[in-house]
Amino acid sequence: MLSSRLLKWYRRHGRTLPWRDHPDAYAVWVSEIMLQQTRVETVIPYFEKWMDLFPDVNALANAYEQDVLNAWEGLGYYSRARNLHKAAKMVVSNFNGKLPRDLSELRSLPGIGRYTVGAIASMAFGMDEPTLDGNLRRVFARLFDVSDFADSAAGEKKLWELAAEHLPKGRAGDYNQALMDLGSTICLPKNPRCLLCPLMETCKAQINGTQDLRPVLKPKKAVPLYIHAAGVILQRGRVLLAQRPADGLLGGMWEFPNGRVNADPAKELTQLLNAIYNLKVKRKEALGIIQHAYTHFKVTVHVFSCDPILIPKNKNLKWVRVGDLNDYPMGKVDRGIANKIK
Repeated sequence: MLSSRLLKWYRRHGRTLPWRDHPDAYAVWVSEIMLQQTRVETVIPYFEKWMDLFPDVNALANAYEQDVLNAWEGLGYYSRARNLHKAAKMVVSNFNGKLPRDLSELRSLPGIGRYTVGAIASMAFGMDEPTLDGNLRRVFARLFDVSDFADSAAGEKKLWELAAEHLPKGRAGDYNQALMDLGSTICLPKNPRCLLCPLMETCKAQINGTQDLRPVLKPKKAVPLYIHAAGVILQRGRVLLAQRPADGLLGGMWEFPNGRVNADPAKELTQLLNAIYNLKVKRKEALGIIQHAYTHFKVTVHVFSCDPILIPKNKNLKWVRVGDLNDYPMGKVDRGIANKIK
């Protein structure tokens, strides 16, 4: 039986992770949010730091958003941190500080979708609930040689049905974690280690020789590249930062005044900063170029030092001591700029 073979393998080869067998459902919840689109080895130090700073739901709910974003900086996909913070406030106000066991109530919390509900329910509450993340999607697509697009509605439906069909009653938490470990260590996206797999003999894709073709995914769209110009505006040991809007990409985080350009970053910078921020500056020397890839686009940022001429009063603009830049949460591009000037 698939589940018995997998659980036997898991008992011997399961990874030791700081959130496993944790007595508090909060720890499982935090880990699952952090693990979305992020590798385990990257998450571990962030998780440990987070639990030191915000050891329970009440601590997180009472934290300042800037402290939450600071603790998350470097993990990316910052809406996860903002949603975790919002959800913690709801858990405290609506559920007496306890993560709800009712699945519909659990799913009502910001940032918790079907996959996270299944993971928390099975691993934290011992419920017989399936889950399906990227690793599990790949494992089931290979085990049952699923030829449908795994990222289509029909493909997702079939994979969820397979996840539920083979769930061992009373062992869902271990089973789901075993599948995650199998996908992370054996059933790899490229060059799967089939000879080490405890399910090799029953894997239809391995039997049919299609393991390298599964899962089938829709063709990716071309990723656009945008050119930006950014100004490092310095005055008496302080630098001007702008806070991004609360909603959207990098919401609530801090950045150096910047914007997208059409042609020559050096020529367009001063006019750009005036149009976006109502700043009047004098461009000086180039400080370098920083490149970064987001999920749906790439940016190349040309960075210039600037002298201030006229800086308006604006609650979203702030003079910050260069030595204090680490206290302001930033995305990778702006943290790269900050590191250049410190």
